[in-house]
Amino acid sequence: MRVICDAPGQTCNRLWTYVASVAQCVAQRRKMVIVFFDWTIEDFPHLLHSEYVFFPLWHKWYLERGNGWNNYKGLTWKVTHSKSWDRVFRLLGFTKGWDTRRDTRYLQQTLPVLQQIFRPADDIVARAEALVGQLRQEADLVVGVHIRRGDYATWHNGRFFYGLDDYHRFMLRVQSLYADRRVAFFISSNEAFPADIFTGCRCARFGKEPSGAVLDLYTLSLCDRIMGPFSSYSRWASFIGRVPLCFLEYKGQEIGEDSFSPIVDFFHFADGREIFDW
Repeated sequence: MRVICDAPGQTCNRLWTYVASVAQCVAQRRKMVIVFFDWTIEDFPHLLHSEYVFFPLWHKWYLERGNGWNNYKGLTWKVTHSKSWDRVFRLLGFTKGWDTRRDTRYLQQTLPVLQQIFRPADDIVARAEALVGQLRQEADLVVGVHIRRGDYATWHNGRFFYGLDDYHRFMLRVQSLYADRRVAFFISSNEAFPADIFTGCRCARFGKEPSGAVLDLYTLSLCDRIMGPFSSYSRWASFIGRVPLCFLEYKGQEIGEDSFSPIVDFFHFADGREIFDW
């Protein structure tokens, strides 16, 4: 039985940490253990209660008492950043899920089942489908735009940090590319700004919603195209929703139909392009 013992980064890093092992368990009818689950785990009830996955530290009665969640987060950080615990996990034969990202053996054959396992809670699905449905009433093509700034100002010296005006120009290029179609944009961002700042573009976004990150993530997976800077977030939405993705690599980037391709695993697009391990 495979035991996943690491907890890298935020939610989508965790999802990529799990997915190769979950796919293998589905294909081989086996069970696995995830020791340190992400704090958004209740937004993924089908994963939490999957027949293939066991979460030994999931005890709702404890987590929701007093400082339960804070204690759990502290434990996760302490153990997953400890060289001593690393040695213990190696001796026990545990696996770091982040190291399984190149294991692509079972991803495509099990993808329909993975889509069900990683499907968010029904209320999240309903809100996402309602918003995309509204956009489709006046559009032939819905493009998801993942606007990530914040920590990207310093990540790789700001190489993939774009201003809102840069994102506006990217959106206008996409409109020009599909000039024969009515284009609408879904904006995914954790920043507070109105969707109508992108003049000449029909846009919609959620406000401060419960489960906002997972809600945006699932909504991106319902779009017809996705674009955004290098991120495991948009990469997951493309993979799980089979949605063509365009990574925004520099400000003056021209965008064509061949710029978009679905993600088939963490390091590859469906058209064969390889993604550098940033």
